[in-house]
Amino acid sequence: MGFIKAFSGAIRGMFADQWKDFLVPPSGLAPTAAIFPAVAQGQNAGRGSNTKGSEHIITNGSRIVVPEGYGLLTFQDGQLTGFVGEPGGFIWDSNDPNSKSVFAGDGLLAPTILMSWERFKFGGQPGSQQLAFYVNLKEIPNNRFGTQSEIYWDDAYLGAQVGAVARGTYTLKIVDPILFVKGFVPLTYYSSSPRVFDFTDLDNDAATQLFNEVVASLAPAFSLYTNDPSKGNRITRIQSDSIGFAHSLGQAVDDNYGWTKDRGLQIVKVAIASIEYDEDTRNLLSDVKKADALGGARGNSFLQQAAARGIQAAGEGEGGAANMAILGMGLNAAAGAAGALQQPATPPAHQQQAQQAEQAAAAPAAEDPAAKLSQLKGLLDQGLITQEDYDAAKAKVLGL
Repeated sequence: MGFIKAFSGAIRGMFADQWKDFLVPPSGLAPTAAIFPAVAQGQNAGRGSNTKGSEHIITNGSRIVVPEGYGLLTFQDGQLTGFVGEPGGFIWDSNDPNSKSVFAGDGLLAPTILMSWERFKFGGQPGSQQLAFYVNLKEIPNNRFGTQSEIYWDDAYLGAQVGAVARGTYTLKIVDPILFVKGFVPLTYYSSSPRVFDFTDLDNDAATQLFNEVVASLAPAFSLYTNDPSKGNRITRIQSDSIGFAHSLGQAVDDNYGWTKDRGLQIVKVAIASIEYDEDTRNLLSDVKKADALGGARGNSFLQQAAARGIQAAGEGEGGAANMAILGMGLNAAAGAAGALQQPATPPAHQQQAQQAEQAAAAPAAEDPAAKLSQLKGLLDQGLITQEDYDAAKAKVLGL
């Protein structure tokens, strides 16, 4: 009992042209719909070859089209009787010895899908009616999440606990439809009076449970992301790394709720619409930005520019030489205090000249005054010291 493949791939070719009635997915579905009944298209007042009543029941000879991105599940009395996981046209026939109960999709789905089939399959009764449902195998978008209050996690880079309110959306994929339906979806969605299973349906308690599990996994996901050295340990990268954070969120929901192994679901991408950090975290981030700006070559450049501006202002003010000497001492003190950020800068040329004049004036008394005055005069003639510097040093040598 099972399916016979009539044609593969897209809906085209001789077989497809000959089919005047067949079963297809319903029109007008939301992209977030996951499970929905097959509907007849064609003759017999829209019922196709099914004359037994409900439009999502198939019988011997029923023709079914499985479009790209969808799978097909059949049930009897709530038990799984067949699965098609590849696109094409199929005929349901319980008598043909070549019929198959499962088409696994040639690697398009999770490698464990045949194990899921063996776990949940049901032989059914040949010739009986079968309920047919499609399952969405595409990437399902626009699954929203958001926190009502701050969530907190330990951040390795900041070295502290941080908090934020976050909102966004994620896409997910049904990688094992058999496991998803039999392990998670309530029976009411694949019974004789089914509803469409939509992940965004506010009345869908199963979808609400998934939403709550994602929100509960956000704090562990932020922690996994920001404490991963390969991510640079920066929370500021999360909003631009939809796939990287999706891996962290997927790992968190798998660790906490077993989405992949128990439900056949995986998170593919995450788009964070906004992150609002609490006040303490904002202050920490501001401090980190300042430290980044003052570290390394950029910090050295900032300090040199500040020193140059200070030297220019000191030289232009009254008592230029004295100001220069005082500024030189101040710069030396600042350089020592900032040793953790950079190496002390080389003293400016004017400061070196003033220091040379002071050193010449402070020579031991036993040194020849005439030689010292000659040395000072040479510095003056070369323009290395000012007239004021020369006069002050000369007075000191002569003891005036």
